Amino acid sequence: MSDQQTDDKSQTPPDRISVNAQSAFFDAESLQRGIGIRFKDRVRTDVEEYCISEGWIRVQAGKTVDRKGQPLTLKISGPVEAWFEDLGDNPPVARKDG
Repeated sequence: MSDQQTDDKSQTPPDRISVNAQSAFFDAESLQRGIGIRFKDRVRTDVEEYCISEGWIRVQAGKTVDRKGQPLTLKISGPVEAWFEDLGDNPPVARKDG
């Protein structure tokens, strides 16, 4: 991989990430940078997990929790865009092309 490809990769968030530390998709380093999410042309701040390539987000279902104390979530399908908030006003946006 060239330096340019590595640099581009660090400029956009991963394809899938979760805020749950027990998830295989948890990435503390990326989450610390702050990730902005746009779902169906609306900026969302309540996203628990997302997947750009599959086109879905998970959001908490009110205050309901499961028997292990984890929040119950709803999976909603639609176009997802993500960007790192620490890159300023015009950051590169990760989105599904096509």
